[in-house]
Amino acid sequence: MSFSALNLNPAIVQALTASGYTEPTPVQAKSIPEAVAGHDLMCSAPTGTGKTAAFVLPALQRLAQPAKPGRGPRVLVLTPTRELALQVTSAVEKYSKFMGRVRTGTVLGGMPYPKQRKLLESSLDILVATPGRLIDFIDQGKVDFSRLELLVLDEADRMLDMGFIKPVERIAGATPPGRQTLLFSATLDGNIATLAKRLLKQPKLIACEATKENHDNIEQRLHYVDDGSHKHRILDHLLRDVEMTQAIVFTATKHGADRLAAKLNDGGHTAAALHGNMNQSQRNRTLARMRSGNVRVLVATDVAARGIDVASITHVINYDLPKVAEDYVHRIGRTGRAGNSGIAISFAAPDEGHQLKQIERYTGNQIERHVIEGMEPKVKPRSGGSNGDPRKRFGDPRKRFGEAAKPRRPSTGGSNWGGKSFGGNGGRPSSRDGGGGFGGNRSRGRG
Repeated sequence: MSFSALNLNPAIVQALTASGYTEPTPVQAKSIPEAVAGHDLMCSAPTGTGKTAAFVLPALQRLAQPAKPGRGPRVLVLTPTRELALQVTSAVEKYSKFMGRVRTGTVLGGMPYPKQRKLLESSLDILVATPGRLIDFIDQGKVDFSRLELLVLDEADRMLDMGFIKPVERIAGATPPGRQTLLFSATLDGNIATLAKRLLKQPKLIACEATKENHDNIEQRLHYVDDGSHKHRILDHLLRDVEMTQAIVFTATKHGADRLAAKLNDGGHTAAALHGNMNQSQRNRTLARMRSGNVRVLVATDVAARGIDVASITHVINYDLPKVAEDYVHRIGRTGRAGNSGIAISFAAPDEGHQLKQIERYTGNQIERHVIEGMEPKVKPRSGGSNGDPRKRFGDPRKRFGEAAKPRRPSTGGSNWGGKSFGGNGGRPSSRDGGGGFGGNRSRGRG
């Protein structure tokens, strides 16, 4: 199926073609026709399946129709984090470039209020916002939803995980009752189903499975570690490999990211931390240094790193295993971008066998065990890994980090159109104003 078969505005199809995209992913093929037809949607779509386009394209299609008079936005997209809000805004700009002027703005935490207040006073087509900051402006009487036609709840499960259920309901209550509502979430049960019953009208249900094979271009490795000292020695050794261009090192906590970045800098590495306690200006500066090559190692939490798209990242290192198996997939997806191959390395302590088994069960693959000569683990893991031959348990010692990764076939999963990624990313902030960054673990207060 082609995008032209979805009866989208020719200007939208032209923008997609100019970007190299010709065929919709499954979630787009299922969602776009229903959304364009005016139905409310409940869509279960994991990160990486192309869900951002699944609501951006119908939103742009709606803008091709005559609008009610006024200055308030016609489309409102709520996202859990600042970075995801900026990604959605970028997608709108990219796929509307042949439509004439589409007035788009973002209202999010970590940025000055006056500029955003002025934005809300101007005429808008699409407003992308984080819930906390938007509530602030609603309290000030600065938001006009009188002509709103479409409400999109992106990463709804993460917004609820972060405690945003009441702000989301309040924002929805301030919009016209006749609006169309599109809800996208990794799951559609529990609180999400309850929320949907209150906000949606006879929604169409759409479920898309995560594509397990879309990391075939990423070589995955595992190192068992005895303790913190052993872990850091292995990390230091890996980071000194000349084959590593740039790396993201994931930690479980914000303070852990700060401490590890400082320790790496003391050891001669050019490292910087990225986490939810940093404001947007700090984040932007850190990412600019990463993209310019002035930072080789970015030490980040899940929340902070979810939306990073830097093609030069050759390695991802899970210094701490994620608590949620799905987050492992999000993490390793920071490498192997733009058709490149990548390497993802995870450390597992003796008490992390359960987390490791969850990850391998979720991905459907056992991560290949590796050891570094002279840094072999002394403590046998409690679970995850076979007994007997140490090369089966830990990987062949001859497979050293410095060897080039074997060529992998490019991904053919649902997150790619002709080899180009077109999936949305998201996460959740650590504060009310949408301030926690780019994505994150399920447990609150982390990242």
